[in-house]
Amino acid sequence: MSLNSLKDVYVDQLQDLYSACAQSHAVMDDLAGAAENDDLRAALEAGKDGIADGMSKLEHLISGHGAEVGGEHCKGMEGLVAEARAHGLEEDFGDADARDAMIITQYQRMAHYAIAGYGCCAAFANRLDFMDEAETLSQMLEAAYSGDRHFSGIAQGQVNRAAAE
Repeated sequence: MSLNSLKDVYVDQLQDLYSACAQSHAVMDDLAGAAENDDLRAALEAGKDGIADGMSKLEHLISGHGAEVGGEHCKGMEGLVAEARAHGLEEDFGDADARDAMIITQYQRMAHYAIAGYGCCAAFANRLDFMDEAETLSQMLEAAYSGDRHFSGIAQGQVNRAAAE
C-alpha cells in the first residue's frame, strides 16, 4: 500500500497496532505463568484481557476503512516480545522476585509501544475529523496509561522491594 495521505498513514498505523497487540497478547500467558507475585500475575491476566479488548476495537476501526486487519506485521513489537521472552522467561534467575521485576520491565516496554501508537492514531483521527474513532482511541490510550501506572505501583510497592532484599 502506498502512503499518500494522512488517512493512509492512519490506517497503516492502526494495522501496526493490531499486529503489536496480537504479538504482545501471545506472550502474556507465559509472563503470567512465570510471575511469582500474585498481584503481578493478576495484573498480567487483566492486561491480556485489555489487549484482547483493544484488538477487537482496532479490528472494527480498520475494517471500517475497508482495510485488511492483518495487513501489517509490527517488527517493533516482534523485537519487544523476543526481548520479553529472552529476559523475562528464558533468563536464568536465582530469585523469583528479580524475575518479577524483569517481567514488569518487559511488560512496560511493550505497553509503552502501545501508548505511543494509540497517541499517534488518536491525533491522526482528530486531524481527519474521525471524532468517534478519536474518542475510542483516546479511551484505549487512557486504558494503556492506567495499566502502565498499575504495573509501576506493583513494582514500587512490592516487587522492587522484595527483589532488593
